[in-house]
Amino acid sequence: MPIATLTLELAIEHAQSLKDRRQVVRSLKDKLRHGFNISVAELDEAVVWNRATLGIAAISGSPAYLAGQLREVEEAARRLAAGLGAEIVDSFLESDVVLDALDAEPDAQTE
Repeated sequence: MPIATLTLELAIEHAQSLKDRRQVVRSLKDKLRHGFNISVAELDEAVVWNRATLGIAAISGSPAYLAGQLREVEEAARRLAAGLGAEIVDSFLESDVVLDALDAEPDAQTE
């Protein structure tokens, strides 16, 4: 089953405090979650006020659909980040196919 992750590096130049940073990160995470059927998490510690890293994960039965969906997510994230006064400075897409456990090992009861 195809699984893909998208990592986004954000620059939040106007952030003067952790509160400013949290506001941008939380808003972006919530909007992406509600707009797409994906999981979103902050990956780094909130040590640097004007930087953040988001991890996005999605799963689908179709690798083509999954790749298209995450391209749409990245484009939406860029637009949303710009509206929040942030910029995506780097992104990394990784895709994997995970075998179903039932396909990988024969069932002992059916032999």
